[in-house]
This record gives sequence, C-alpha cells and structure tokens, in this order.
Amino acid sequence: MSGELKYITFNTDMGWVGILASAKGLLDTTLPQRSAQETHQLLGESVNQATWSPRLFDDLMERLKVYFSGRKAAFPDELDLSGATPFQREVWEATRLIPYGETRSYLWVAEQIKKPGAARAVGQALGRNPLAVIVPCHRVVASDGTLGGFGGGLEMKRRLLCLEASAIS
Repeated sequence: MSGELKYITFNTDMGWVGILASAKGLLDTTLPQRSAQETHQLLGESVNQATWSPRLFDDLMERLKVYFSGRKAAFPDELDLSGATPFQREVWEATRLIPYGETRSYLWVAEQIKKPGAARAVGQALGRNPLAVIVPCHRVVASDGTLGGFGGGLEMKRRLLCLEASAIS
C-alpha cells in the first residue's frame, strides 16, 4: 500500500459503513453493519495505521447515504486495486459497467473480459471484492437468474437489488 491511509465510519439508513483509502484511491468499503465497531473490524488491520479523515470522504459518504436510503447514486471514484491480481482488476472493472438497477450474469462478466470460459473464476474474483457497492458485485447473478453467492450474504444481496429496483421504478 502506498501513501498514508485514511478512513471513516458513518451511519446510514441501513447501518454503519466504513471506507478505507490510500493516496491512489479507495481500498475498502464495507456493507452496512449494526455498529461502528463491527465496521471498524471489517476494514481490517490496515485501519489501525490509518488516519480518521471525515472531510476527505464528505462527497462519497453523502452518496453512500443517498444509496442506502433507496435513491440512485453513482460511484465513479478512483480505486486503489494494487492488492488485486490482474484478473481480479479486469473482473471488478467490468462489473462497474453494470448499470444501476440492472443485473448481469457471471458469464456476461467473463465475456466482457474476453474469457468466456471463466464464469466460475469471475465468481471467485467477485467474492474477494473489497469495494462493496462501489464495485457492484451484488448486480452479478447466475445465468438462470438466481442470486448466486455474495460475500455479504444472500439476504444483503437481495436487499441491495430491491433497493435499486425501487429507486428506478
């Protein structure tokens, strides 16, 4: 990790969310949790070397609050994917192309990165996504439309998809 790390935890309509970033961009975001302490723990050991920086994240914090309140928000933020493999980077960048309120299959993501036989590997890469919502892996479903897996649990995946569907209807 390069540069000084910065972080914040804050409350949204769905629970506490955390953000960790380097000078290059976002490193980690959490899904909503019941407490600030849980969120802090989910940000991992790196947060112990990070500086509390609420002003740095004002804009992103506001957009995440809007998102978790059920309104449409965009996340064009710079990412620091230096800890990811080249394959993970490709998968995560392709996943960022999925429009708000829509879903795509693991096969679709694999085809976007020109590796149509890698749908299972796409799922594994998405399972390691440290940037919940910013890299919207919750929008990736199985080819038959079932939810597939999700690091935050299937109930959270269902909630995020319903949140987005209600915002556009």
